[in-house]
Amino acid sequence: MKLTVLGPGCWGLTIAQLLNDNFDRICIWGRSEDLKETLVKEKRIEKPLRIELDKKVEITDDLKTALLDAQIILLVVSTSGIRAVCEQIKKIGLKKEQILVNLSKGIELPSLKRMSEVIYEVLPDINLAILSGPTLAREIIEKKPTLACVASKDEEVAKKVQKLLTVPSLFRLYTNPDLIGVELGGSLKNVIAIASGFASSIGLGDNLKGSLLTRGLAEMTRVAVALGANPNTLYGLSGLGDLIATATSPYSRNYTVGSMLAKGKKIDDILAELGSVAEGVKTSKALVELAKKLNIEVPVAAAIYEAVYTDATPKEIVDKLMNRKLKQED
Repeated sequence: MKLTVLGPGCWGLTIAQLLNDNFDRICIWGRSEDLKETLVKEKRIEKPLRIELDKKVEITDDLKTALLDAQIILLVVSTSGIRAVCEQIKKIGLKKEQILVNLSKGIELPSLKRMSEVIYEVLPDINLAILSGPTLAREIIEKKPTLACVASKDEEVAKKVQKLLTVPSLFRLYTNPDLIGVELGGSLKNVIAIASGFASSIGLGDNLKGSLLTRGLAEMTRVAVALGANPNTLYGLSGLGDLIATATSPYSRNYTVGSMLAKGKKIDDILAELGSVAEGVKTSKALVELAKKLNIEVPVAAAIYEAVYTDATPKEIVDKLMNRKLKQED
Protein backbone atom coordinates (compact mmCIF):
# COMPACT_ATOMS: atom_id res chain seq x y z
CA MET A 1 0.00 0.00 0.00
CA LYS A 2 1.32 3.41 -1.00
CA LEU A 3 1.01 6.82 0.65
CA THR A 4 1.91 9.97 -1.25
CA VAL A 5 2.58 13.29 0.46
CA LEU A 6 2.33 16.39 -1.72
CA GLY A 7 4.48 19.04 -0.07
CA PRO A 8 8.01 18.60 1.37
CA GLY A 9 7.58 21.19 4.13
CA CYS A 10 7.92 20.51 7.84
CA TRP A 11 4.33 19.33 8.30
CA GLY A 12 4.40 17.11 5.22
CA LEU A 13 7.63 15.42 6.30
CA THR A 14 6.35 15.07 9.87
CA ILE A 15 3.20 13.25 8.79
CA ALA A 16 5.24 11.03 6.45
CA GLN A 17 7.49 10.02 9.33
CA LEU A 18 4.50 9.44 11.63
CA LEU A 19 2.80 7.11 9.12
CA ASN A 20 5.94 5.23 8.12
CA ASP A 21 4.84 1.86 9.53
CA ASN A 22 1.29 2.13 8.15
CA PHE A 23 2.36 1.89 4.50
CA ASP A 24 4.66 -0.33 2.46
CA ARG A 25 5.60 2.57 0.18
CA ILE A 26 5.78 6.29 0.88
CA CYS A 27 6.47 8.97 -1.72
CA ILE A 28 7.02 12.66 -1.09
CA TRP A 29 6.54 15.10 -3.95
CA GLY A 30 7.70 18.68 -4.21
CA ARG A 31 8.80 21.16 -6.82
CA SER A 32 12.48 20.74 -7.60
CA GLU A 33 13.28 24.14 -6.08
CA ASP A 34 11.62 23.08 -2.80
CA LEU A 35 13.52 19.82 -2.42
CA LYS A 36 16.50 20.39 -0.15
CA GLU A 37 19.69 18.55 -1.02
CA THR A 38 19.89 16.77 2.34
CA LEU A 39 16.29 15.61 1.92
CA VAL A 40 16.90 14.13 -1.52
CA LYS A 41 20.29 12.55 -0.73
CA GLU A 42 20.00 11.68 2.96
CA LYS A 43 16.23 11.66 3.65
CA ARG A 44 16.53 14.25 6.41
CA ILE A 45 16.22 17.96 7.20
CA GLU A 46 17.64 19.95 10.10
CA LYS A 47 15.44 23.08 10.11
CA PRO A 48 12.97 24.16 11.34
CA LEU A 49 12.86 20.69 12.90
CA ARG A 50 15.20 17.74 12.65
CA ILE A 51 13.31 15.08 10.71
CA GLU A 52 14.76 11.79 9.51
CA LEU A 53 12.80 9.66 7.08
CA ASP A 54 13.01 5.92 6.50
CA LYS A 55 15.19 4.74 3.63
CA LYS A 56 12.13 3.36 1.84
CA VAL A 57 10.71 6.88 1.37
CA GLU A 58 10.93 8.07 -2.23
CA ILE A 59 11.52 11.77 -2.94
CA THR A 60 10.49 13.07 -6.38
CA ASP A 61 9.62 16.19 -8.33
CA ASP A 62 7.61 14.13 -10.83
CA LEU A 63 3.95 14.44 -9.86
CA LYS A 64 2.78 11.65 -12.16
CA THR A 65 5.20 9.21 -10.50
CA ALA A 66 4.09 10.38 -7.06
CA LEU A 67 0.40 9.85 -7.76
CA LEU A 68 0.78 6.47 -9.47
CA ASP A 69 -0.75 3.63 -7.39
CA ALA A 70 -1.15 5.76 -4.26
CA GLN A 71 -4.17 4.73 -2.19
CA ILE A 72 -3.99 7.86 -0.03
CA ILE A 73 -2.68 11.24 -1.24
CA LEU A 74 -2.03 13.86 1.43
CA LEU A 75 -2.19 17.47 0.24
CA VAL A 76 0.18 19.42 2.48
CA VAL A 77 1.02 22.60 0.58
CA SER A 78 0.33 26.22 1.51
CA THR A 79 -3.25 27.32 0.90
CA SER A 80 -2.11 29.72 -1.80
CA GLY A 81 -0.70 26.75 -3.72
CA ILE A 82 -3.67 24.38 -3.42
CA ARG A 83 -5.42 25.43 -6.63
CA ALA A 84 -2.26 25.21 -8.75
CA VAL A 85 -1.39 21.73 -7.45
CA CYS A 86 -4.96 20.54 -8.06
CA GLU A 87 -4.75 21.84 -11.65
CA GLN A 88 -1.64 19.70 -12.11
CA ILE A 89 -3.41 16.68 -10.62
CA LYS A 90 -6.33 17.24 -13.01
CA LYS A 91 -4.02 17.04 -16.03
CA ILE A 92 -2.65 13.71 -14.82
CA GLY A 93 -5.91 12.26 -13.53
CA LEU A 94 -6.69 10.03 -10.57
CA LYS A 95 -8.34 6.63 -10.32
CA LYS A 96 -11.80 6.59 -8.78
CA GLU A 97 -10.61 4.66 -5.71
CA GLN A 98 -7.82 7.08 -4.81
CA ILE A 99 -8.47 9.39 -1.85
CA LEU A 100 -7.15 12.94 -1.51
CA VAL A 101 -6.77 14.20 2.06
CA ASN A 102 -6.19 17.91 2.61
CA LEU A 103 -4.14 18.91 5.67
CA SER A 104 -3.67 22.60 4.83
CA LYS A 105 -5.61 25.07 7.00
CA GLY A 106 -6.64 28.36 5.46
CA ILE A 107 -8.93 30.32 3.19
CA GLU A 108 -8.13 31.21 -0.41
CA LEU A 109 -7.71 34.87 -1.28
CA PRO A 110 -9.31 36.72 -2.94
CA SER A 111 -12.08 34.14 -3.49
CA LEU A 112 -12.71 33.56 0.27
CA LYS A 113 -13.27 29.88 -0.48
CA ARG A 114 -12.53 27.02 1.86
CA MET A 115 -9.93 24.54 0.67
CA SER A 116 -12.51 21.85 -0.11
CA GLU A 117 -14.41 24.35 -2.26
CA VAL A 118 -11.23 25.10 -4.19
CA ILE A 119 -10.40 21.42 -4.58
CA TYR A 120 -13.91 20.43 -5.69
CA GLU A 121 -13.94 23.31 -8.15
CA VAL A 122 -10.92 21.83 -9.92
CA LEU A 123 -11.50 18.14 -9.15
CA PRO A 124 -15.30 17.75 -8.83
CA ASP A 125 -15.35 13.94 -8.74
CA ILE A 126 -12.54 13.40 -6.23
CA ASN A 127 -12.82 11.31 -3.06
CA LEU A 128 -11.92 14.06 -0.59
CA ALA A 129 -11.35 14.20 3.14
CA ILE A 130 -10.12 16.95 5.46
CA LEU A 131 -7.79 16.19 8.37
CA SER A 132 -7.65 18.81 11.11
CA GLY A 133 -6.99 19.21 14.83
CA PRO A 134 -4.29 20.17 17.34
CA THR A 135 -1.31 18.78 15.40
CA LEU A 136 1.85 20.67 16.35
CA ALA A 137 4.61 19.12 14.27
CA ARG A 138 7.29 19.27 16.96
CA GLU A 139 5.22 17.22 19.40
CA ILE A 140 4.45 14.60 16.76
CA ILE A 141 8.16 14.33 15.94
CA GLU A 142 8.75 13.84 19.68
CA LYS A 143 6.21 10.99 19.61
CA LYS A 144 3.73 12.69 21.92
CA PRO A 145 0.13 11.43 21.61
CA THR A 146 -2.01 13.45 19.21
CA LEU A 147 -5.72 13.43 18.35
CA ALA A 148 -7.38 14.89 15.25
CA CYS A 149 -10.49 14.43 13.14
CA VAL A 150 -11.31 13.47 9.57
CA ALA A 151 -14.25 15.05 7.76
CA SER A 152 -15.75 14.08 4.41
CA LYS A 153 -19.03 14.31 2.52
CA ASP A 154 -18.75 10.54 2.18
CA GLU A 155 -18.82 8.71 5.52
CA GLU A 156 -17.09 5.65 4.05
CA VAL A 157 -14.21 7.79 2.78
CA ALA A 158 -13.79 9.32 6.25
CA LYS A 159 -13.82 5.89 7.88
CA LYS A 160 -11.23 4.54 5.45
CA VAL A 161 -8.90 7.49 6.08
CA GLN A 162 -9.44 7.10 9.82
CA LYS A 163 -8.45 3.43 9.66
CA LEU A 164 -5.41 3.88 7.42
CA LEU A 165 -3.94 6.91 9.15
CA THR A 166 -4.48 6.01 12.81
CA VAL A 167 -1.23 5.07 14.56
CA PRO A 168 -1.72 3.02 17.75
CA SER A 169 -0.83 4.97 20.92
CA LEU A 170 0.38 7.96 18.88
CA PHE A 171 -2.23 9.30 16.44
CA ARG A 172 -5.93 8.81 17.16
CA LEU A 173 -8.48 9.98 14.60
CA TYR A 174 -12.20 10.65 14.92
CA THR A 175 -14.58 11.02 11.98
CA ASN A 176 -16.84 14.07 11.68
CA PRO A 177 -19.57 14.63 9.06
CA ASP A 178 -19.33 18.43 9.31
CA LEU A 179 -16.85 19.27 6.55
CA ILE A 180 -17.52 23.02 6.76
CA GLY A 181 -17.09 23.23 10.52
CA VAL A 182 -13.92 21.14 10.58
CA GLU A 183 -12.33 23.25 7.86
CA LEU A 184 -13.30 26.60 9.34
CA GLY A 185 -12.28 25.61 12.86
CA GLY A 186 -8.81 24.68 11.68
CA SER A 187 -8.47 27.82 9.57
CA LEU A 188 -9.98 30.58 11.71
CA LYS A 189 -8.28 29.59 14.97
CA ASN A 190 -4.94 30.65 13.48
CA VAL A 191 -6.04 34.28 13.66
CA ILE A 192 -6.96 33.97 17.34
CA ALA A 193 -3.63 32.24 18.00
CA ILE A 194 -1.87 35.35 16.66
CA ALA A 195 -3.96 37.43 19.09
CA SER A 196 -2.88 35.19 21.97
CA GLY A 197 0.80 35.54 21.12
CA PHE A 198 0.31 39.29 20.78
CA ALA A 199 -1.24 39.60 24.24
CA SER A 200 1.33 37.35 25.91
CA SER A 201 4.32 39.19 24.49
CA ILE A 202 3.36 42.58 25.89
CA GLY A 203 2.47 41.25 29.32
CA LEU A 204 -1.25 41.94 29.30
CA GLY A 205 -1.92 39.05 31.67
CA ASP A 206 -3.79 35.77 31.67
CA ASN A 207 -7.15 37.47 32.24
CA LEU A 208 -6.99 39.18 28.87
CA LYS A 209 -5.47 36.14 27.21
CA GLY A 210 -8.34 33.96 28.41
CA SER A 211 -10.82 36.60 27.31
CA LEU A 212 -9.30 36.84 23.83
CA LEU A 213 -9.53 33.08 23.37
CA THR A 214 -13.13 33.03 24.55
CA ARG A 215 -14.28 35.98 22.48
CA GLY A 216 -12.20 34.76 19.55
CA LEU A 217 -13.91 31.37 19.68
CA ALA A 218 -17.27 33.17 19.68
CA GLU A 219 -16.23 35.00 16.50
CA MET A 220 -15.08 31.78 14.87
CA THR A 221 -18.38 30.12 15.72
CA ARG A 222 -20.55 32.98 14.47
CA VAL A 223 -18.82 33.04 11.11
CA ALA A 224 -18.71 29.25 10.75
CA VAL A 225 -22.40 28.80 11.58
CA ALA A 226 -23.33 31.55 9.11
CA LEU A 227 -21.49 29.54 6.46
CA GLY A 228 -23.32 26.31 7.28
CA ALA A 229 -21.27 24.69 10.08
CA ASN A 230 -22.64 22.83 13.08
CA PRO A 231 -21.78 25.01 16.12
CA ASN A 232 -20.81 21.91 18.12
CA THR A 233 -17.94 21.26 15.72
CA LEU A 234 -16.26 24.49 16.81
CA TYR A 235 -16.04 23.08 20.34
CA GLY A 236 -14.38 19.91 19.08
CA LEU A 237 -10.84 18.94 18.08
CA SER A 238 -10.65 21.09 14.95
CA GLY A 239 -12.02 24.16 16.75
CA LEU A 240 -11.44 24.56 20.47
CA GLY A 241 -8.87 21.76 20.62
CA ASP A 242 -6.73 23.25 17.87
CA LEU A 243 -7.24 26.76 19.26
CA ILE A 244 -5.94 25.82 22.72
CA ALA A 245 -2.84 24.16 21.26
CA THR A 246 -1.90 26.89 18.78
CA ALA A 247 -2.83 29.80 21.06
CA THR A 248 -0.77 28.63 24.04
CA SER A 249 2.26 26.87 22.59
CA PRO A 250 5.56 28.56 21.70
CA TYR A 251 5.85 25.85 19.03
CA SER A 252 2.94 27.47 17.16
CA ARG A 253 4.01 29.64 14.23
CA ASN A 254 0.92 31.80 14.51
CA TYR A 255 1.47 32.37 18.24
CA THR A 256 5.05 33.33 17.41
CA VAL A 257 3.88 35.79 14.75
CA GLY A 258 1.64 37.51 17.30
CA SER A 259 4.46 37.70 19.82
CA MET A 260 6.79 39.29 17.28
CA LEU A 261 4.13 41.75 16.06
CA ALA A 262 3.66 42.96 19.62
CA LYS A 263 7.37 43.74 19.80
CA GLY A 264 7.02 46.11 16.86
CA LYS A 265 8.43 43.90 14.12
CA LYS A 266 7.00 44.20 10.62
CA ILE A 267 5.17 41.24 9.15
CA ASP A 268 7.52 40.80 6.16
CA ASP A 269 10.51 40.63 8.50
CA ILE A 270 8.70 38.20 10.79
CA LEU A 271 7.84 35.80 7.98
CA ALA A 272 11.38 35.98 6.62
CA GLU A 273 12.75 35.17 10.07
CA LEU A 274 10.33 32.27 10.54
CA GLY A 275 11.23 30.79 7.18
CA SER A 276 7.86 29.02 7.02
CA VAL A 277 4.20 29.74 6.40
CA ALA A 278 1.96 31.11 9.16
CA GLU A 279 -1.50 30.76 7.64
CA GLY A 280 -3.12 33.06 10.22
CA VAL A 281 -1.56 36.11 8.56
CA LYS A 282 -3.53 35.80 5.32
CA THR A 283 -6.50 34.27 7.12
CA SER A 284 -6.89 37.43 9.22
CA LYS A 285 -7.60 39.30 6.00
CA ALA A 286 -9.94 36.58 4.74
CA LEU A 287 -11.81 36.41 8.04
CA VAL A 288 -12.36 40.17 8.21
CA GLU A 289 -13.61 40.17 4.61
CA LEU A 290 -15.89 37.19 5.23
CA ALA A 291 -17.32 38.82 8.34
CA LYS A 292 -17.99 42.03 6.45
CA LYS A 293 -19.75 40.08 3.73
CA LEU A 294 -21.87 38.27 6.35
CA ASN A 295 -22.43 41.42 8.44
CA ILE A 296 -20.88 39.80 11.52
CA GLU A 297 -18.72 41.59 14.10
CA VAL A 298 -15.24 40.10 14.60
CA PRO A 299 -13.36 42.63 16.77
CA VAL A 300 -10.55 40.26 17.79
CA ALA A 301 -9.86 39.26 14.19
CA ALA A 302 -10.12 42.91 13.11
CA ALA A 303 -7.53 43.85 15.74
CA ILE A 304 -5.11 41.26 14.37
CA TYR A 305 -5.77 42.44 10.83
CA GLU A 306 -4.73 45.94 12.00
CA ALA A 307 -1.63 44.57 13.71
CA VAL A 308 -0.59 42.77 10.51
CA TYR A 309 -1.57 45.24 7.82
CA THR A 310 -1.41 48.72 9.42
CA ASP A 311 0.99 50.81 11.47
CA ALA A 312 -1.25 50.86 14.56
CA THR A 313 0.72 50.42 17.78
CA PRO A 314 0.01 47.56 20.22
CA LYS A 315 -1.44 50.05 22.72
CA GLU A 316 -3.76 51.55 20.12
CA ILE A 317 -4.98 48.11 19.12
CA VAL A 318 -5.66 46.98 22.70
CA ASP A 319 -7.32 50.27 23.64
CA LYS A 320 -9.63 49.99 20.65
CA LEU A 321 -10.68 46.49 21.72
CA MET A 322 -11.20 47.43 25.36
CA ASN A 323 -13.17 50.62 24.67
CA ARG A 324 -15.73 49.27 22.23
CA LYS A 325 -19.40 50.01 22.88
CA LEU A 326 -20.70 48.01 25.86
CA LYS A 327 -22.96 45.10 24.94
CA GLN A 328 -24.39 41.78 26.09
CA GLU A 329 -22.16 38.73 25.88
CA ASP A 330 -23.14 36.44 23.02
